[in-house]
Amino acid sequence: MRLSTKSRYGLRALFDMAYNSGTLPTQIKDISRRQEISPRYLEQIFQSFKKAGILKSKRGPQGGYFLAKKPEQITLREILEAAEGDTLLVECTGKKKKKKGECNFDGSCVTQTVWQEASEKLNELLSTLTLKTLCERGQSLGVKREQDHRFTYYI
Repeated sequence: MRLSTKSRYGLRALFDMAYNSGTLPTQIKDISRRQEISPRYLEQIFQSFKKAGILKSKRGPQGGYFLAKKPEQITLREILEAAEGDTLLVECTGKKKKKKGECNFDGSCVTQTVWQEASEKLNELLSTLTLKTLCERGQSLGVKREQDHRFTYYI
C-alpha cells in the first residue's frame, strides 16, 4: 500500500495544528510555512477533513482552521480514511468492488485472506494511534513548538 501525498501531508498538517495550536484556530499560511506544503493543496486536503468532521473553520482576522475534537479523540485511521477513502491494502478485500477488471479468483483466492487480515491489523493499529500520540512523540523527539505570534504581546 502506498499512501498518497494527500494523506501524508494531511496527517503532517493536522499534527502541526495539534502540536503548535491545540484547538485554537490556525492559519493555512502558518502550517504551509512550517511543513513546506503548498497552501492551495492544504486547502484542498482540509476540505476532506471538514467534510469528515475532523476540522472546522472560522472566518475573520483571528480565524483559520481548528480541530473539531480534542487531539486524543482523532485517530490516524479516521484521518487516513478521510483523505484516502479507505485503508485497504488491496481493493479486492473491500466491500465495494470495481466491476471493471474484477478479479476472476474473488472468493477463492488464498492471498485475498492474507490481505484482508493484514488490512484488519493495520486498521487496528491506526485506530489506537491519535494526534495526541503524535504530539507526545514529537515532544520526545525534541520537535520545536512555534509560539503563536497572534498571542504574543509586548509592553
